[in-house]
Amino acid sequence: MILEKFNLSGKVAMVTGASRGIGQAMAVGLAEAGADVVGVSRGSCDETQTQIETLGQRFLHLPCDLSQVSVAELNDMVAKAVEKLGGLDILVNAAGTTSRHPITEFPEEAWDVVIQVNLKSLMFLSQAAVRHFVKAGGGKIVNVASALSFQGGILCPSYTASKHAVVGVTKAMANELAGQHINVNAIAPGYILTDLTQPIAEDPVRNPSILARIPAQRWGLPEDLKGACVFLASDAADYCHATTLIVDGAWLSR
Repeated sequence: MILEKFNLSGKVAMVTGASRGIGQAMAVGLAEAGADVVGVSRGSCDETQTQIETLGQRFLHLPCDLSQVSVAELNDMVAKAVEKLGGLDILVNAAGTTSRHPITEFPEEAWDVVIQVNLKSLMFLSQAAVRHFVKAGGGKIVNVASALSFQGGILCPSYTASKHAVVGVTKAMANELAGQHINVNAIAPGYILTDLTQPIAEDPVRNPSILARIPAQRWGLPEDLKGACVFLASDAADYCHATTLIVDGAWLSR
């Protein structure tokens, strides 16, 4: 039966940025589908842990500041997940950050932090997970891209660059790994209400202009991404490779 292919019972999923926003919603969505969850975050994951354990699933928090993490520490996180929860089947790279400055004033330090969190940590955590997946016979990677993987945006060149690169590295990973039963895909959210987008949502000029261009006539919520994440993490997506699934209320179609 097709619904059984979406069932993640017995699977272990690692989700970065699991303490809030998109990462938290995806972590909870995977648990709702039956997965145990390893949450990676800089801050407390208590709220996420409560929601997941209330569902009857196991939760392991691995504290980590992805803006400063080393490749060796990323390898250690995968090893800890496998040791503590008995395996790793799914990696969701949901953590992200941004920095808003005009091009003429954009600080080098801000550029480096955004690229480190959004791209470098994604690449090398995926590398660590893939080494395990190869031994285990397969796995799923879901990268969080953005509508700005396809557009330029305003005042956020490092974010735009990193999210364009996420789509590219998703394709590159998929090309190498598809033949080893490892699916690598991405989700591109549109305008989603989170702490990251709160300044834009509160902007009296930009918010109305954004809403006017969204055919769905509303901002997205983190919960709107649960279904896409569960699909790409499940057996239902076994023949999906290198795709970027857009969840944006039809923003990009305008």
